[in-house]
Amino acid sequence: MQATQLLLEEPIRLASILEPSSPTAFSALTKIIGTLGPQSRDVETIEALLKAGMSVARFDFSWGNDAYHQETLENLKKAVRNTRLLCAVMLDTIGPELCVLNKEEHVIELQEGATVVLTADETRGASAEVLPLNYDGLASAVTKGDTIFLGQYLFTGSETTSVWLEVVETQGKDVVCTVKNTATLTGSLFTAHVSQVRIELPTLSEADLKTMATWGVKNQIDFVSLSYTRHPDDVRACREYLDKLGDLRQTQIFAKIENYEGLAHFDEILEEADGIILSRGNLGIDLPPEKVFLFQKVALQKCNAAGKASIVTRVVDSMVDSPRPTRAEATDVANAVLDGTDGIMLGAETLRGLYPVETITTIRKICAEAEKVFNQAVYFKRTIKAVREPMQHLESIASSAVRAASKVRASVIVVFTSSGRCARLIAKYRPTMPVLCVVIPRLTTNHLKWSFTGAFQARQCLAVRGLFPMLADPRHSSDSASTTNESILKVALDHGKAAGIVKAHDRIVVCQKVGDSSVVKIIELD
Repeated sequence: MQATQLLLEEPIRLASILEPSSPTAFSALTKIIGTLGPQSRDVETIEALLKAGMSVARFDFSWGNDAYHQETLENLKKAVRNTRLLCAVMLDTIGPELCVLNKEEHVIELQEGATVVLTADETRGASAEVLPLNYDGLASAVTKGDTIFLGQYLFTGSETTSVWLEVVETQGKDVVCTVKNTATLTGSLFTAHVSQVRIELPTLSEADLKTMATWGVKNQIDFVSLSYTRHPDDVRACREYLDKLGDLRQTQIFAKIENYEGLAHFDEILEEADGIILSRGNLGIDLPPEKVFLFQKVALQKCNAAGKASIVTRVVDSMVDSPRPTRAEATDVANAVLDGTDGIMLGAETLRGLYPVETITTIRKICAEAEKVFNQAVYFKRTIKAVREPMQHLESIASSAVRAASKVRASVIVVFTSSGRCARLIAKYRPTMPVLCVVIPRLTTNHLKWSFTGAFQARQCLAVRGLFPMLADPRHSSDSASTTNESILKVALDHGKAAGIVKAHDRIVVCQKVGDSSVVKIIELD
């Protein structure tokens, strides 16, 4: 049976689904981003997360201070050394996020039909009658009938205990609302989202700028998750700021699409950003429920066609307090893989959830099953067709490598790269086998000091579907002599054998530069 997304062999017995899955020599091709926090910040737990399949660690600065996150990061570094598994670091900015502060952490009972006031006076305590907000311009932004959502996802992993409010009137800087559903709010922080209303706050807050300049520079972060990206200028401003910091010039920016403004400027944002994060929690508030799936499919297709990494969020909320996902959640993860996502991002599930390791293990297993029936042949044809002619030289080589690997049923593609661009172009065509990226460092200078590139590029491959990076000896260049390339290839294949990716008599497709030429070759292991 051939479909646009599924590839199943006929005839298929449904009873065969009950049979145990055949083990694979590698984990799922789809990447998993885990948010580290109270339930996942000790060395032992992080080691378990890495072994379970986490490839990028997210640090959410909407809560916690620099010292807290630094301690967590130091534990991550220890876990990486102990497990010898690479892990990239993502800094998630606060952005123009509206928050209700419950400093006393009182339990707040809101009854349907009751009246509650959102006030800009942060000195007032939170109660069922008054909720202090960190923004004094809300009253001038909303009108009667607007919808405001107060969520507790970060603390509970669920929206079932969150509340919908409807604006009745404004009184000075206060907003009077009617409670639309009975809810119990717990915790010290609730995030607020006003449906389809622009909030006049900068995308990069002062706190974000300070965090990037201090914590970010100190730790050479690999990614910035730019929260509430609304316009391509947001990405450009972030990139200019990172360039000024010097050491973060190589840091990639993933634009987080969270509201209707980001949706309206999606194409322009995609052109500027290195990757896209579909923040479906807030988007699900701005969009009618029946439109959410359509946005996901179209957005992922656009990312795939552009060769930009895409990440989907909010998939297994129930696993915050349950060791198993719901049936709908399991199907949701698989559909994201079939839609072409590069990765799945976990928030409260690993931050505060009771089962962080089990969650990543479950996600990995679902992704691996979905990848087995991903219709790569149809996807490949569609992607090739979308590329403008004449095709660029490097993309022609990358697509040829994927086609060759598919035709000879190669067990792995090995690509030599310095920038990671060729590897990402190969991943764009979604090969069904892993891509071993041999990142060869370059020696560069700013006329004051010499330094090697390569570490950033290797770790940044960890957010791209199917890429498994390793850092090569910096004494060799990616376009060096043939004998040198053969020695590096041997090291790469030895690494693949040790990882269980390749074995004797396997066919391997190699993509590399020889002099001024790019070469794709097929070899068979002895």
